[in-house]
Amino acid sequence: MMPLQSLANHLWQSTLFAAVAGLLTLVLRKNRAQTRYWLWLAASVKFLIPFSILVVAGSHFARHTATAMEQSLLPSVIEQVSQPFAAPVTLMNMPAAQTSSAIWIPAILCAVWAIGFVTLAFSWWLRWRSLRAALRTSSPLHLPIDIEVATSPAFAEPGVFGLRRPVLLLPAGITNSLTPLQLEAILAHELCHVRRRDNLTTAIHMTVEAVFWFHPLVWWLGARLMDERERACDEEVLLLGSEPQVYAEGILKICELYLESPLPCVSGVTGANLRKRIEAIMTHHIALRLNFAKKLALVTAGVAALAVPIVVGMLSAPAIGAQQPVAKLEFEVASVSPVQRDKLSGPGRVRYNPQGVDLSNVPLGWVIGEAYGVVYNRISSLDRRISEKYFSPAGTDYFFDIAAKAGRPVPREEIRLMLQTLLADRFSLVAHRERKVQPVYKLVVGRSGPKFQEGEAGREPMCSLGLEGFVCRNAEMPRFAALLSQYLGGQADANRPVMDSTGLTGSYDFTLRLRGGEAGGEAGRKAALVEWLSSDVFSDIEKQLGLRLEADKGPVDYLVVDHVEKPSGN
Repeated sequence: MMPLQSLANHLWQSTLFAAVAGLLTLVLRKNRAQTRYWLWLAASVKFLIPFSILVVAGSHFARHTATAMEQSLLPSVIEQVSQPFAAPVTLMNMPAAQTSSAIWIPAILCAVWAIGFVTLAFSWWLRWRSLRAALRTSSPLHLPIDIEVATSPAFAEPGVFGLRRPVLLLPAGITNSLTPLQLEAILAHELCHVRRRDNLTTAIHMTVEAVFWFHPLVWWLGARLMDERERACDEEVLLLGSEPQVYAEGILKICELYLESPLPCVSGVTGANLRKRIEAIMTHHIALRLNFAKKLALVTAGVAALAVPIVVGMLSAPAIGAQQPVAKLEFEVASVSPVQRDKLSGPGRVRYNPQGVDLSNVPLGWVIGEAYGVVYNRISSLDRRISEKYFSPAGTDYFFDIAAKAGRPVPREEIRLMLQTLLADRFSLVAHRERKVQPVYKLVVGRSGPKFQEGEAGREPMCSLGLEGFVCRNAEMPRFAALLSQYLGGQADANRPVMDSTGLTGSYDFTLRLRGGEAGGEAGRKAALVEWLSSDVFSDIEKQLGLRLEADKGPVDYLVVDHVEKPSGN
């Protein structure tokens, strides 16, 4: 739901920005329409520029000044991978019902938005196409002005068509319908649109209307822009010396003979509130120029609109950093010992206790996986020497015994942070995260609910593949999902990981029995496992455990080790 929340934030910020622009236009109501036009245009463009971009820019700027202090307190690996891998993927931690709604609601809203966007864009394209066709069949008209002029019976009223090379479009017979002075005033109005590049600015607002068509404010802004656009041109025509009565009669004559322009970005002459325009033209009220105080107010408002989100980003960056521990979380006592392959005393084991952790006969990838909550087969290195020495089963520094103890009872998550510190201090570990969108299986709760019980408190957690199948005792769901990942996606490459989306936070006892693997020795069990994983595992998980595997695509986090060394002495 984060994209919806970000959109809501952007909309209320843009709405507030437009409200401030509206207040400024009230203050400047006696000044020139051109000033008010640019204020409304700024409010429109704000919809295309989220404040969050400026906030992020400010936070990055602030982080540069704080980097030196952070590096003196925290090892570089903590900065890079101290956050839990699953934290950004909030859908993975939701219950099944919430996950379903979190997926479908945005999808429905996106579909509705797309329908509105395509409908609006298609209607504008049809009108543009009709104007383009009329332009191709038009006849050139030679007038003493610095712009190409074309005339055709298909043109509804005088207007300027095009962005890069504008063409003045005139209805057939207009030169006979207007007096020379009226035609001169109307042409001056259209040339004003060309000099102001009104077609370009109006096209920008049309983009805003297409993207945010569901927001009534953008349509109201469009009306304000058209109103001030025409008033600004009216003021310039009168300043150029046209008689108000002649100019007003020319506009009214066009209204009698022709219709309004069919496309907003084709600047015409009959737009905006015609009655108010004629009254303003006839009174020939000279709009005031901006005095120094009003210029200063506008500059201050513009600078504040840019500076405030940047300052917010700068202030929020230290606040985020302040939430991190000032001192390193580290064990009081830690012993790290490499284990030679011919001296392994048994299978690898991980034992947590209230004050620390013991890891026996474990690969280095297991240790890193425990520290950062990453499935060990999603840990790798681009350095071939590191991969062969530390992450290959034949490597010389593959297995380790690690016994670590804190000076006080600490929760398991804090123990994992201490393991991160140990890896940085003793192994000089430096790593970075990579995220890939790929096929995954989501482990969710089935319709009938889970069919297993809470584990026995205080017992060592365990989850492994045994003769009976997948046996888990006092195990958390992420550990079970990690075990499934090793086999459903292929133990070597894990190309289809299993992501825990059950929302179950406890520790549980259960066995997922492997059918057909009870007899036949090791070879028979492996053959049965391969057949079971390709056929019955999905139905058995639901029947035996009340869980379900759903094929999907999603972001998967990987840890790439950039540097690691043989551990320093105890």
